[in-house]
Amino acid sequence: MRIFIVSFLSFVFAISVFGQKIIAEVSPNIVVGEQFHLTYTVNSQDVKEFRIGKIPEELEVLIGPKTSYQSSYQLVNGKASSSQTLTYTYVLFASKKGTFVIPSAQIIVGNKRIESNSVKVYVGSNPQSSNTNKGSQGKPIAHGSGTKISGSDLFVKVSANKRSVYEQEPVLLTYKVYTLVDLTQLIGKMPDLKGFHTQELELPQQKNFKVEMFNGRPYRTVTWSQYVMFPQVVGKLDIPSITFNGIVALKNLNVDPFEAFFNGGSGYTEVKHSIKAPGLTLQVVPLPNRPAGFSGGVGKFTLSVGLNKNEVKTNEPIKVSVTVNGTGNLKLIKAPSVNYPKDFDRYDVQTTDKTELTSRGVEGSMVYDYLAVPRNQGKFEIPPVEFIYYDLESNSYKTLKSSKLVLNVSKNPEDDIEVAKSQALSDNDIRDIKIGPSVISDDIFFGSFRYKLVLTLFFLLFIGMFFIFKYKKNGTDWYKQKENRANKVAAKRLRTAKKLMSEDNQAGFYDEVLRALWGYIGYKLRIPVEQLSRDNISQKLFDFGIDNEIIKRFIEALDECEFERYAPGDAKGNMNKTFNTVMDAIMQIEDGMKGKKSFGKRIIGLRLYFVIILVLAPLSLFAITKDEADSLYLMKQYKLAVKDYELVLSKGVSSDLYYNLGNAYYKSGNITRAIINYERALLLDPSDDDIKTNLRIANNRIIDKIVPRPKIFFIEWYNSAMNLMNVDGWVDLGFVALGMVIIFFLLYFFSRRIVLRKIGFFGGSIFVVIFVTATIFAYEQNQKLIERNEAIILTPFVLIKKSPSSGGSDLFMLHEGTKVQILDGELMEWKEIRLLDGRKGWIETSNIERI
Repeated sequence: MRIFIVSFLSFVFAISVFGQKIIAEVSPNIVVGEQFHLTYTVNSQDVKEFRIGKIPEELEVLIGPKTSYQSSYQLVNGKASSSQTLTYTYVLFASKKGTFVIPSAQIIVGNKRIESNSVKVYVGSNPQSSNTNKGSQGKPIAHGSGTKISGSDLFVKVSANKRSVYEQEPVLLTYKVYTLVDLTQLIGKMPDLKGFHTQELELPQQKNFKVEMFNGRPYRTVTWSQYVMFPQVVGKLDIPSITFNGIVALKNLNVDPFEAFFNGGSGYTEVKHSIKAPGLTLQVVPLPNRPAGFSGGVGKFTLSVGLNKNEVKTNEPIKVSVTVNGTGNLKLIKAPSVNYPKDFDRYDVQTTDKTELTSRGVEGSMVYDYLAVPRNQGKFEIPPVEFIYYDLESNSYKTLKSSKLVLNVSKNPEDDIEVAKSQALSDNDIRDIKIGPSVISDDIFFGSFRYKLVLTLFFLLFIGMFFIFKYKKNGTDWYKQKENRANKVAAKRLRTAKKLMSEDNQAGFYDEVLRALWGYIGYKLRIPVEQLSRDNISQKLFDFGIDNEIIKRFIEALDECEFERYAPGDAKGNMNKTFNTVMDAIMQIEDGMKGKKSFGKRIIGLRLYFVIILVLAPLSLFAITKDEADSLYLMKQYKLAVKDYELVLSKGVSSDLYYNLGNAYYKSGNITRAIINYERALLLDPSDDDIKTNLRIANNRIIDKIVPRPKIFFIEWYNSAMNLMNVDGWVDLGFVALGMVIIFFLLYFFSRRIVLRKIGFFGGSIFVVIFVTATIFAYEQNQKLIERNEAIILTPFVLIKKSPSSGGSDLFMLHEGTKVQILDGELMEWKEIRLLDGRKGWIETSNIERI
């Protein structure tokens, strides 16, 4: 048996060493444009290295190498046989007719290098190459790293669906990539095209390549980008060439498989490559003679017009909706015109875009809403709406026309009430000026340093009171308790010493007196027993601000106690002298420390006084000057009163001053300036009924009657609540609420009764809500004061423009005294404004004044 095994192993080894060889084979009947297989078969699996010969450029490697293993063992009639094969397979593509030689491949087996046979490849012509679909099965991949990427390996094809178009006719521009290499990245940006309005079609971010035969080669292709262009000018328009920057992964065909494995296993190299996409030229033909009213639309469209209601009351808004539906340059057309009757108040058209960009152009619909308010009752007709466009199918102009709209307007009963109110307000109905001193300030208290200082004081007050109550509740201030008990302990020990003195107990007397002195000063100065010494006592007393003379006497009292204890003479006389000295020393220390504490309290009180003075300083300034202006007003010297009020306002503002100045302007006949100052007064104090009344009377004197858009009910409630007080009123309420929060929370933290703790918690929570609400309202009103984005028209009349240019089209006319909101204030000479009814436009800055 042992001999058999040895013989078998020797046989296998002999085969593996002396029988290795590698055979190269290719598929038969190869034609241009088709794939074929190249295989290398080795009769051994102990291959350390495989290296293929250089493949001719006309034969492109699509896949490979793929490896497969096969082994077998047979034992027949006592004879053993085995076979082991390793196969390398490549899929190639023949791109050119001819005879090509693939050089020998090399392998290393058992430290022995073996070469394969070279292979001749005969590629014949394909009789069906012009219309074959077989090539679509190919899947081009990367070239070898030693191969140069040619213009036919990777390029971008540019195409337009039309080369001759009408002005405004949509053109689809396509950039399509053709590649025979492994393209991993491509970046290219469309240049700014002159003479076109261009929009990019949204394509999938993940590019999916498809195989497509082009010039007899199977390219991987993908539509990289598409643009829809609308020519704006006629003539020849050039689409310039653009350069795409790409990255191509090239496979190193001669790489050592084992080396590639230990270097990441890819065997690929990334190479940057630029691709230039060619330009195009389009011929843009002008449209035929344009009829009057041409909308600029080019394509295919339909028109629909509707009225939201046919029965309304005066001063109720109506809406005519015009819908243009179809395909073409929808976003570039002019809005159709709706001609309301003359006594209707008309507003800017509101446009709703319901379109999407497709390869045929812009598809969908544009909806135009025209708002108006009828002022008089009666039966009114709105003329038909026309829309003229150029039809590309018939190459002619088409006119779309709606039917006329009929509107019945009845009288609104509320109109009589408003008229009565307006007639009831006469010049003599304005309320009188506000007499007396006024709170005048040159800045806003909310958010200022003084406001933050007061909040800080409240916070410190809460922290201080919290710890005070905590120490009182828990009794944890041991040193403070000892300090308070110092006098009691000293007095008790001195009484004991006096009793010992009467009993002539000299030793006990001096022990008790020394304990009294050391214990008193230790408790009083908060010095631990182990640190009690004459030096520490002297330093501590000095730190407390005690006079040096008093410190000296106290130390002398300590020394005297120890000296007299052993002094000769009358023992009772010595004890009496020592007792009096100790009493005097303690009393002097007490008087000195009380004086310093009271002085410290006076300093703290004085500092707090100055803080309060700083906070409340502006309350009484300029009162005399305001009184003088008030006197001039009461004497009907209105123009002089105006000058004095403005002089006072140059030093500081208040709602009363603006209100009085508004009255002075009103009485002198300047209604516009009166409105400006009433509005400023209302900003500072939105809760003042006198300001509201006089402003309403002044607004009744101007030409423009703007009907505000209705607001959502909860916004009205919010604004009404916010305007119950001015900024300072909400700040004061917030401070009061914050003080109550401190009181209630201290009650919650330190009360022992459950009922009081509940009251403290819920009461504190309620006042927290009040404080937060007051602070929010104060912030909202403060923002209005800071932003001041409202203005009043100054000139007798002004035309509001559609664009910030004197050459822009006119939208509507406004007159002096009308209030507007500034939407865009970035331009110096122009401001975008909006009226209370929603109309918008542009006005020159010189024609308005901010409130």
